[in-house]
Amino acid sequence: MLILGSMPSPKSREAAFYYMHLRNRFWPVMEALFADPANSLDHTGGSPESRRVFALRHGIALWDVIASCDITGASDASIRNTVPNDLTPILRGAPISHIFTTGAKAAQLYRKFIAPELAAAGFDIDMTPLPSTSPANAAKHLSDLIDDYRNAFRAAGISVNA
Repeated sequence: MLILGSMPSPKSREAAFYYMHLRNRFWPVMEALFADPANSLDHTGGSPESRRVFALRHGIALWDVIASCDITGASDASIRNTVPNDLTPILRGAPISHIFTTGAKAAQLYRKFIAPELAAAGFDIDMTPLPSTSPANAAKHLSDLIDDYRNAFRAAGISVNA
């Protein structure tokens, strides 16, 4: 599976990895759904390297809809002058069965920029929008995010923890 955000936050850009803001709930959601409870070493940890290893172990590819843009802080609402990423090399080189987007802006930009390009390149791959795990979406409780992601992954045929 490929999970696409809109654009990394300043904290994520600083750490050179995805979803690195301390209050972003992406990694707790992934750990709840994919970690092997019988293996105490199978967890996301807090470092970019431990999270990279976890993602690779569980077949989670991460990227962004946007290659570059003008953005104020981490505010998706401020995104301007968008240049989309080209996903065709990823889809040609990896066995991606489904694409997910995190947050409304990522889904909107995917539909606007990426979906037409993929269709023109002959790709027929489903995309499912997921709720944002960002601290800006604080009204959504962690347990609700886990349920939403679990349901979406299962609907796409991806095995997750109960």
